[in-house]
Amino acid sequence: MDLQWSRLSRTMRPSIGSFFYFLRQELACHASETLTCQSVLVHPLQRIYPLKLSSSSSSSSINKHSNRPKALSRLKVVGSLLRKMNGGPSGFNNAPITRTFVVACFLFTILFGIQGRSHKLGLSYQDIWKKLQLWKLIVSVFAFSSTPELIFGAYLLYYFRVFERQISSNKYSVFVLFSIIVSSLLQFFGQAFFNDPALSVLASGPYGLIFSSFVPFYFDIPISTRFRVSSLTFSDKSFIYLAGLQLLLSSWKRSLIPGLCGILAGSLYRINVLRIRRLKFPEFIASFFSRLSLPSVGGPAPPARNAPSFTARQVEGNYRAPMSSAAPEPPEDSIATLVSMGFDRNSARQALVHARNDINAATNILLESQSH
Repeated sequence: MDLQWSRLSRTMRPSIGSFFYFLRQELACHASETLTCQSVLVHPLQRIYPLKLSSSSSSSSINKHSNRPKALSRLKVVGSLLRKMNGGPSGFNNAPITRTFVVACFLFTILFGIQGRSHKLGLSYQDIWKKLQLWKLIVSVFAFSSTPELIFGAYLLYYFRVFERQISSNKYSVFVLFSIIVSSLLQFFGQAFFNDPALSVLASGPYGLIFSSFVPFYFDIPISTRFRVSSLTFSDKSFIYLAGLQLLLSSWKRSLIPGLCGILAGSLYRINVLRIRRLKFPEFIASFFSRLSLPSVGGPAPPARNAPSFTARQVEGNYRAPMSSAAPEPPEDSIATLVSMGFDRNSARQALVHARNDINAATNILLESQSH
């Protein structure tokens, strides 16, 4: 059965990739035809940053008996993906934990891929508890088993950075740590419960964190647009679900168990087990990861807290405050919404003040100031 599934998976993988590309093209065409100037402002959690791989990198011939061509191919894909992530007005701004996690995944996957050990890094009950290979507890969290898994996993991590912006890096660090620890314990329990030789080594990578993030993605992000492809109906969230499904079934049982354990860990966090959602790390944790991450990967460094940013100065220069009466203090929800879209807090607050707390007008002010 496993042999038949592996053959079927290898046969369907190119078609699934082609379907993803076709789906993205249909979504782009649908958006360009139906969107008007009144629907430009979309809920910040629904902004999807598409990922396209060049045909040259996918069609390049790779020597099966050498690891160096594989490493060079991975480096090309990594460079393309990082350039895509660095593009756009937001990038990794206000998401230092996600930025560090994505960079670590690339580095660990490439390092162990060059050594030809990428398929031996998954969690194993025997390796950790009997052979005391404790280093696998850390490596298995970051290193993916293959380049396709790295591409889909990094894309999902990059998309889910919006949750770090919503709850702040201090609380998101608790979510990351809780998801990894709980999902790892559940994976050990699953290996012991099923006692299946095929599950002796599970798929490596941050499956726990990725699939834990699907829980708030399902409950907290509403559907903004729907469209049809032939007789099928899709939404703006469909591509994220399909990317997660591809990652979940990438190694069949070896990836299915970590994914389900991640969903269970995310559900435990959502129902606030042991009041985990009230915890947060100290402020210096986020500052440490902000300095640790590469500035060239995540975009420009965030401005200092006491000094106004360039965007804030542009907002203040282009839109003078009204002289009649003082504007009311912007609500915290509106500021958080603009921050989640990639703008810094000081600029968002000033834009709301000048826009009389109209979030649509404040967004136009911020975008207009960035274009100068």
